[in-house]
This record gives sequence, C-alpha cells and structure tokens, in this order.
Amino acid sequence: MLVACVWLGAALGHAGVNYYVDPGLGDDANSGTSPKAAFRTLARAETLLLQAGDHLLLAAGQTFAGQLRLKGLSGSDTQPIVISSYPAADKGSDAMARIDAKGHAAGVLLKNCSHVTLANLGITGNGGGMDPAAPSGKAAMRCGVLVQADRPGVYGGFTLSNLVVENVFFEEPGFRRNPEEVRSANGTQNYGWGIRFISSSPAAVMQDITIHDCRIANVSHTGLKLTAPGNGLRNVTVQGLRIANTGGPGVQMSGVSGGHFSQLEVNHSGSTNDTRNWGRGSGLWTWGSSDVVIEKSRFLNANGPGDSAGVHIDFNCRNVIVQYNLSAHNAGGFCEILGNNYNCAYRYNVSVNDGYRIKGQGGAFQEGKTFWLSGYTGDKSPRQGPFNTYFYNNTIYVSPDIVAKIAVTPTARGVLIANNIFYFAGSSVLVPGDQNRPDASRPDSIPEVVFENNLFLRPDTWPAVAPVQDNSPILGDPEFKNGGGLTLDDYVPANVNLIRDRGIAIPRIPNDQIGLAGGMNPGQDILGHAIQGQPDVGAIELP
Repeated sequence: MLVACVWLGAALGHAGVNYYVDPGLGDDANSGTSPKAAFRTLARAETLLLQAGDHLLLAAGQTFAGQLRLKGLSGSDTQPIVISSYPAADKGSDAMARIDAKGHAAGVLLKNCSHVTLANLGITGNGGGMDPAAPSGKAAMRCGVLVQADRPGVYGGFTLSNLVVENVFFEEPGFRRNPEEVRSANGTQNYGWGIRFISSSPAAVMQDITIHDCRIANVSHTGLKLTAPGNGLRNVTVQGLRIANTGGPGVQMSGVSGGHFSQLEVNHSGSTNDTRNWGRGSGLWTWGSSDVVIEKSRFLNANGPGDSAGVHIDFNCRNVIVQYNLSAHNAGGFCEILGNNYNCAYRYNVSVNDGYRIKGQGGAFQEGKTFWLSGYTGDKSPRQGPFNTYFYNNTIYVSPDIVAKIAVTPTARGVLIANNIFYFAGSSVLVPGDQNRPDASRPDSIPEVVFENNLFLRPDTWPAVAPVQDNSPILGDPEFKNGGGLTLDDYVPANVNLIRDRGIAIPRIPNDQIGLAGGMNPGQDILGHAIQGQPDVGAIELP
C-alpha cells in the first residue's frame, strides 16, 4: 500500500533513524532499528513514517522480491531521506541489495516526494506482466526507478547515485513485437524502462535532480527518461551515466529547463538484441527543452529505421548545446535538428561514420544523414525553422563505403557552418528531409547564412546542389592518425599547415541578437586544450 508521510522533522528536531530490512534474517514484527532486529519485507518498510535524516537500508547481497513504494516523503536540504544498502553478514562490503520487480510497476516508486537519495542498489524486473492490483491499460509500464509528481507543488532535491538498473522488461522472454510498432512515434505497447522522472500536472515542478555514476542496461525502451509539461523539470544534472542495449533511446528529455549532461556513455540504443525491444532510438534526444548542455560523452551504435542519431535535437527547443562528444557508428546520423528550435549548436565534436543507414533497406524509412536541418514540428503542424543554428569546429569522418548525406529544409532561417573538417572519403549527396514525409521542395538558398572556412577533402566533398555552400573553403587532407578509429587521438591532424590558426572567430548569425549561452568561444577544445588567439580548424586545437 502507498503511505502518505508528512515531514515534521524540522519542527520537532527529529534525529535521523536507521531502519534495516533483511529478507533472510528479518521479521516484520521487529523494530527494524538494527541489523539484528531488521524487518523482512519491502511491504513493511512502506509503512514507515520516514522523516528528514532517516535511512532505509536494505541488506546487501540479498534479493527483495516486489517493489518499494513511498508517497509524500520529505527530507530536507541538509538531511535527505536515504534509501540504500548496508553490508550484511557474509555478503562482502561491496555487494548491493537487489530489488526484483518482476510483475510490478517499479523497483522503487517515489510519488510526490522531496529530498530523497537513492544509492547503492541493484534493480531488475524481467517480465511478469503486471500484478492484478496495478492500473491497467495500454500505457502500463515497468520501471527500475519511477519518480512521479501529480499534485501541484515544487518537489526537489533528488539524488540517484551508484544504481545498477538492468534487465527490465514488461513482457515475458520470447514475446515478439509487430514489426510496425517501431514505426510509431514512441511505441504504443507495454515496455520496460530504466529510470523515469514524470510530472503529470502542469502545476507540479520537479527540480534539483542529480543522477551520477549509475548504470542502465538491457531495458526494452528508454534508459533514462525525463518528462514534464512546460518546463516542469528544472536544474537536472546527469554525470557518469553508462547505458547499454536499450530498446529505445539511451536518454530522452521533454520539459527540461536547465540541464547539464556530461561523461555519459551510451552504446547500442535502439538495440534489437531482445525481441521485446522497441528497436529504435537515438543515444540522446531533447524535445521541448531549454538551456541544456550535452558534453564530454560518447554516443555509439544507435540503431533504428528512423531517427537514431548519436544526439538529436527534436522540435521546440532553445539553447541546446552539444559539445565535446564522440559520436560514432550511429545509423541515423550525427547532426539532426528539427523545427521550431532556436539557437542550438553542435561544436567541437568528433563524428565517425555516422548516418550510414540507407532508406528502403532493412525496413529503414528515413535516410541516415551526416547533417540534417529539418523543419518538422509534428505530423499535423506546418514546418518552421530551425532558427539560428550554429555548427562549428566539428571533425566529421566518413569512410569510403558510406555515402555522406546532407538535408537542409527550405524553412531554415539562420545557419552558421564554419571551421569544420568534412572528411568524406567517398561520395556525398543532397537528400530531401524525410521526417514523416519528404520536404515539399528543396530551397534555392537559405536566408542569413554564414558558411565559410571549412576544410574539405576534395572540391566535390560537399554536394554542389546543396542550398548552402562554403564561400571560402579550405581543401586538403588533414592526415588523421587513424581515420575510422574510436579514440579522439585518432583525429589529431598531422597536416599542421592546413589546421593551425586557420579558423575564424565565430560571429553571431546576422540578425541574431542572442547568440549562444556563454558566448561563441567555449574556451577549450574537445581534448581540453585552451583556445588561444585564432582558433584551429576542427575539434582539436593543435599545441
């Protein structure tokens, strides 16, 4: 049962209490206040009136069947409520407690809570449908961790640390999805998810969310999903997150205002390694979000018949900056920016063999693209924008066996492309944008464009029929150490004369009064080298 708790700790001077749960040695008739007097079940733990400073501790090395559901808990800034593991006899100090949520909605459910820390827990939930008492319907889902707010108010102070969420599926092994399911916008059936934050009320705000050093693997849809109307998720920090083999995206955010995502590794999003997976997903994508930085991360091997870029910026975003990342072998592409986006940027990234997907092959309904500006804002909405797109000092390598594809919507307004290295070893082609349906026409030109000072391998590297053309290109071979490799050092140019001090200072796009948050010069390159004086060409500043 869900228990409503009211925090009175600050008023009463509550001293934090440690409560212990051990399914092997515990008894629900115990006090729960020592390892020798531990509770036995999560159901008993749910009945506690936890207050600021309290710790709910699960025996490490033990598996707890079911779920932990807590409602209305409120810690404080200085005394959060902590849910974690404690060393249990003969289990070793490094072991975690494990929650097996098979057949339940979530391993841990926090509803309308504030100042709660989850740490050092393993969570799984492989199949089992849903228990009969749970809400039914086509949107039923299973989550490793589910944090919800559905009542007006401000809920804040969430920390998720050192969690391992893996093998989360709604359906039983062997279930096969209809092949058409992957063509739906985000999936219509029941799935397993890693970690979800959901605000379902326009008047409910969740803020000060920190997720660090967690691992998510083998879930049938998204690894980390953040969802709120408007800007209902504020001040979100995600660092050191490792995600692998998700059936959907690695990370997806909607309604985030103020986000910093760094030192992520997302590998094999959109995975088809399990027949229960959705089978489509970018490493990370944003929608309806603002003031977000995605940096110092690796996005690898995104798969799917549509989208499935390393990072893509979906529509209705502002001030999203993608910088200092390695993006490699992502079927959908490297740069994908959709409609009604303002002042978004890709800068100082390295892209390797992104956008290799070929429309019509293997069920693909979109071309993979190295560079794509799309005006898409929904199936029933007119296309518009993107507006004031900045794309500079990236290093893009495409091997000879891949045709580099470029798409630029006729609705784009304001584009800057400068100081990039476009190393297309094979051919390149202009393709129509094909989000839902191809663009009605190809533009002859785009207003307010700054396209200059990019390095191209050959005169024909960039498609001659593209509506944007470099008016002062640099031609030549940068002589990478190991083109096609997956380390940043592989893309240190040996042809110094083509690179060093050959960049331009990045200006604002004509008629853009805003530019980029923090300015055009980020101060350092992808390797952390300081940018002094005239910038170099590409993502790496030569010493």
